[in-house]
Amino acid sequence: MTVIVAAIMELIDTSIVNVALSHMSGNLGATVEDTSWVITAYAIANVIIIPITSFLTNKLGRRNYYIGSIIAFTFFSFMCGQATNIWVLVAFRFLQGIGGGALLSVSQAVVFELFPKEKQNVASALFGIGVFIGPTIGPTLGGYITEYYSWPWIFYINVPIGITVAALCFALLGEPKIKQAPAKIDWLGIFLLAVAVSALQTVLERGETEDWFETSYITWLTVISLFGTILFVWWELRVSYPVVNLRVLKSRNLSIAAILTFVSGIALFSSVFLTPVFAQRLLGFTPTQTGLLLLPGACLAIGGLMVSARLLQRGVSPLYMIASGIFLFALFSWQMSSLNLDAGAGNITVALLWRAVGLAVVTVPLTTLAVSSLEPKDIPQGAALNNMMRQLGGSFGIALVNTYLHHRNAVHRSDLVSNLTPDNPAAVQRLSAYTHYFASKGAPADQAYHQGLQLLDLSVTKQSNLMSFNDAYLVVGLIFLLGLPLLLMATRKKGAKPAVVLSDH
Repeated sequence: MTVIVAAIMELIDTSIVNVALSHMSGNLGATVEDTSWVITAYAIANVIIIPITSFLTNKLGRRNYYIGSIIAFTFFSFMCGQATNIWVLVAFRFLQGIGGGALLSVSQAVVFELFPKEKQNVASALFGIGVFIGPTIGPTLGGYITEYYSWPWIFYINVPIGITVAALCFALLGEPKIKQAPAKIDWLGIFLLAVAVSALQTVLERGETEDWFETSYITWLTVISLFGTILFVWWELRVSYPVVNLRVLKSRNLSIAAILTFVSGIALFSSVFLTPVFAQRLLGFTPTQTGLLLLPGACLAIGGLMVSARLLQRGVSPLYMIASGIFLFALFSWQMSSLNLDAGAGNITVALLWRAVGLAVVTVPLTTLAVSSLEPKDIPQGAALNNMMRQLGGSFGIALVNTYLHHRNAVHRSDLVSNLTPDNPAAVQRLSAYTHYFASKGAPADQAYHQGLQLLDLSVTKQSNLMSFNDAYLVVGLIFLLGLPLLLMATRKKGAKPAVVLSDH
């Protein structure tokens, strides 16, 4: 429970600041674009540190590294709340992300170590609670704190939790049963990894804001990311003591699970991003009301995760479970794509229940699949790579839906405006009704007409936004469905039924 709470705390911080950016911007005297670096800095630090947690664990000792990371995360959370300048906040946020990286991968390795191999489905379910709940309740918690208190408290809330978790880990956490001798430090590998993922994460986080390749620094960072990644992979496969042991990807189960985890990361983080924005921007929900929409699904997911573990233990095929989860998420996407501006809380809540069950059913088999064929000594590295893929999937997913929303909104607006002509009786009637309304309120004829045009334009804007969100939900569901062929590859084995993914093969 201690390490799972630490993982949840880290994952909450990936999304808790999203709804507080405007408050930070006004309080710190910064633009919204500059304030968004608060999110980017944390994401960059996470993606850099997560894949090298196995190396740092071996070098520093798991107990020292993990407790030190909790203390660093807690301390820099406090310093984030104390920041009075946007770039000071960004710096502390980056350092908070460096501390938070271990709270995900090492937590998963500890949970798996505590359970025998035949009960690792239970371990997957317990850790899956953190994976699912953290990003889901982050915006809810952030919105509530920002609405009723002030934005620094989204960071201060980590302090008592972090102190408690550090104290409990000091009392309970030991070294792994199988320890590896500290290796030489792969400085070049660390440098190449930092350059490649920093460039990639910056492109994903800032690309839409900067109009992608119309901005020179986005183009250069894309090139740097591409060549940095190629050099990193080449070097890590060549050196004797790599900072990231990519050789564990020889495990077919881990490789396929990592790809599917990437796709599930797109689904998880994109839906968490889309739904609060849809509810607040288009339907007028407050942050607290939006949080209540997400709460039933989050609670249901906890039960779904435990049921998934029991079903796996009783021999239910992971193939059927993951496929069922993907189709349930697709049902959520289809329902959300069918909503209109008259949708109520009940419509969204029902759809979110399908999302919760779908992702819960997928999470446990995938988490178990990732480490099922690894030696105990390789589990920390496999878990780290798998977690990195989920985080990258989330970044890709949010960048994708942001760009897609912008593109589809322009397309739909153009289509709608093209119908607003004097030859269209419906458009003429609507404009006339608006004009008469404002005239009845005492506005002069010319002013009433212009106000009617403005209201008609507002209606077009809301409808084009709605249609672009409908399209985005469909695309996210389709991407998840495209992962099904990979699932078949992962479970099919020569001379055996395509159901055994938890064996020693």
